[in-house]
Amino acid sequence: MTDSFLDSSKRLYGRRKGRPLRKRKTELLDGLLPSLEIPVPQPGDRIDPHALFANPMRDVWLEVGFGSGHHMAWQAANNRDVGVIGAEPFINGVAGLLKLVDDEGVQDNVRVLPDDARPLLDALPDASIGRAFVLFADPWPKKRHWERRFIGPDNLPRLARVLKDGAELRLASDDMGLVRWMLEHTVRHPDFEWTARGPSDWRHRIADWPPTRYEEKAIEAGRKPVFLRFIRKARLPGSNTAL
Repeated sequence: MTDSFLDSSKRLYGRRKGRPLRKRKTELLDGLLPSLEIPVPQPGDRIDPHALFANPMRDVWLEVGFGSGHHMAWQAANNRDVGVIGAEPFINGVAGLLKLVDDEGVQDNVRVLPDDARPLLDALPDASIGRAFVLFADPWPKKRHWERRFIGPDNLPRLARVLKDGAELRLASDDMGLVRWMLEHTVRHPDFEWTARGPSDWRHRIADWPPTRYEEKAIEAGRKPVFLRFIRKARLPGSNTAL
């Protein structure tokens, strides 16, 4: 992260590195990451997401905070004609994703920003992303930290701008405080529509939404994950505002 890019209101919280990495993951950071890495965008930069990939892609999807990368790698492996880009500042998580990418052989349709997602969102064109994921983000449970939650008034407009009309925004959490927060902010945002029609729609994942290790640990601990799907409403002609 470049401190000059993010002002104090956009400070990146949380760890950048955890336990020492094993040899293979260190080698992947040195050898594989440079070919997949998206440089941190600077103010005024513009990034064509399709241009990040050597081969033509049917669509480009974005995962914000991909953790150890299991969901992102699964989506890339099961959608070879979709470019999947992810942002994650925790270097151990980046190394975990790189191992999965190498194991699955999905180097062609994965790109990684090992940093904060907000500069990337600001650099992407309007209506350029076909699906976005924010899964099991840090809940920041203390009230004085709620403004650090990613889904909220600062970042929903960013997501609404870059998502195509009809694109999905998928959210998940096992923290009920965060679930209520995300629902409150996203439901009342004019550009998003909640797809749920009954309890089963938020209690169960759909077929193309694989479980993650974090989710499995949450269930083992007795916490029930909630799965939320929103659709980006159609824009008014000639504007970025939903109909």
